[in-house]
Formats: sequence, structure tokens, C-alpha cells
Amino acid sequence: MFGIGGPELLIICVVALIVIGPQKLPELLRSLGKGVAEFKRVGNEVKSTLDDEVTKAEAAARKKEVDAELARRKAEKAKQEAASEAETPASEETAAAESAAPEAPVAPAGAAEPEEKKA
Repeated sequence: MFGIGGPELLIICVVALIVIGPQKLPELLRSLGKGVAEFKRVGNEVKSTLDDEVTKAEAAARKKEVDAELARRKAEKAKQEAASEAETPASEETAAAESAAPEAPVAPAGAAEPEEKKA
């Protein structure tokens, strides 16, 4: 963990036993263990909170993308419907105009056009 091997840890324990004394050492180690456990618990809470926030942010980003895609598809569909509706009445009007308009007589290919009279 900190690059401390077995012999170094043994030396630290012997020095702690000499400095602190055999009566206070178990109490000190118990307090140290509780502190380390509390530190780990807080670290895990922070990690889980960050993971939850990241998950929420990713879900919100996915929802935003899906909403944008749905809006794009709705706009595209509305545009296609408007275009098809615009074509349908125009086709009906053209067909009605063609059937209602009398056909102009067609002159034979060799016939000359009438000249205008001068006044």
C-alpha cells in the first residue's frame, strides 16, 4: 500500500509499543481502525453519489437526444404531410380546370393565319 513491507511494519509496531505503552496501544489501534473504517465509508458514499449523478446525467443526455430525434421526426412528418396536401389540391384544381375549359380549335398545319385588317 505505502511500500511498507513486513520488516518495516514490525519495526513500526515495536516503536509504537515502546512509545505508547502496552496499556494504551489497543485503545489507540481500535480508534485508528474506527477512523479508517469511517474514512472508507465516507469514500464509498462519495463514490456512490458520484456514480448516481453520472448515471442521472447520462440518462438526461439520452432523453434529450431522444426528444430531439422525436421532434425532428415529427417536423419531417408534418413537412411531408403538408407537401402531400399541397400537391393533392393542386392536382384536383388542374384536373378540374382542364375538364371545364373548352378546347380551342386547332388549325390544320397548312392553313395560313388570318391577316389583320388595316383601318
